[in-house]
Amino acid sequence: HSPAKLNEGKTKQIFELVDEPGLVLVQSKDQITAGNAVRKDQMEGKAAIANKTTSCVFKLLQEAGINTAFKKLHSDTAFIAAHCEMIPIEWVCRRIATGSFLKRNPGVKEGFRFSPLKMEMFFKDDANNDPQWSEEQLLEAKFTLAGLSIGQCEVDVMNRSTVAIFEILEKAWATQNCTLVDMKIEFGVNVRTQEIVLADVIDNDSWRLWPAGDRSQQKDKQVYRDLKEVTPEAMQMVKRNFEWVSERVQLLLEPQASGRVVVLMGSTSDMAHCEKIRKACTSFGIPCILRVTSAHKGPDETLRIKAQYEGDGTPTVFVAVAGRSNGLGPVMSGNTAYPVINCPPITPDWGAQDVWSSLRMPSGLGCSTILSPEAAAQFAAQIFGLTNHVVWCKLRASMLNTWVSLKLADQKLQACTI
Repeated sequence: HSPAKLNEGKTKQIFELVDEPGLVLVQSKDQITAGNAVRKDQMEGKAAIANKTTSCVFKLLQEAGINTAFKKLHSDTAFIAAHCEMIPIEWVCRRIATGSFLKRNPGVKEGFRFSPLKMEMFFKDDANNDPQWSEEQLLEAKFTLAGLSIGQCEVDVMNRSTVAIFEILEKAWATQNCTLVDMKIEFGVNVRTQEIVLADVIDNDSWRLWPAGDRSQQKDKQVYRDLKEVTPEAMQMVKRNFEWVSERVQLLLEPQASGRVVVLMGSTSDMAHCEKIRKACTSFGIPCILRVTSAHKGPDETLRIKAQYEGDGTPTVFVAVAGRSNGLGPVMSGNTAYPVINCPPITPDWGAQDVWSSLRMPSGLGCSTILSPEAAAQFAAQIFGLTNHVVWCKLRASMLNTWVSLKLADQKLQACTI
């Protein structure tokens, strides 16, 4: 039997997956609409283009560590997602003032740049053309979805998440010399876990994209909204723009430049400490190599190992792990232009004295000292994140997730306190 249709919108249908409870099929349609479907047209191949775009965007966000409803690609025109009850709000995030913002805020010139980002909410209500809502209106609506009441904590989480999602996609599009001008997203409550997750779709209807920051080159659905009349030629141009975006969006999944962390340890007795660094590097997708060398006992060998990693053109961060007197980090730092991080394994007995050999350097040395192995890996990741958007996006998502988990822990604690 055919699966039951749960919902149908202007551009997609949602089906129940009978044999996979808790999951749904999101099927795109070949329809394109504007102005609340005042204008609507069939665009052959749009379903496949939109599906490819949204799947790539969700994969990028998920690899970064953002919690989403997306599970996997199902076909050219459909994907499988966690079943969610949707929160009937469009969350809009803007970097540059354009479009409806200018109409609602006369006197603001197009191109005004928002730093921090500008957040807006619109209540999904076709009959009233999706009115803008305030946070107070959302709280007073007292929505309950999949058993979760939408209160201040939930609103704060969605607000923060929207900003993080925008910044991650903005950073990714910048690698293609494209400006993410603004975007709209929707959240749902996962019916199984009661978690708020990014749901619905993110495709070329969801944002404005200006190559090289130039509005006249816009590649998003605005091109269709702006058409004087819908001719076959005009629709071909719209379709070409949509295809351009779906091809480019695949490139966003590819890291720009690879880097590596080389951990040098004075002896294998520090192996457990070094494994923590390697594990943390792996979580950021950064290759990590462990070597044993002592700057005190084999300085020639230390310098030979250094030369080996300097000479092959891969950007490298060295981490020096040496107990007692740390000669390793300072010797490395004095002999390489690459960053060196001291991460000494501090022991309770002499640690307070030993750490000075990592902190007090001769002049001309620039190595930093980070005691936590995980934090040393994070600092290396932040260095690579300057040039590698995939690493940066993981750092940005991790920041959001830490914030959300603190917020939820506080909420839980308040609930159990009498």
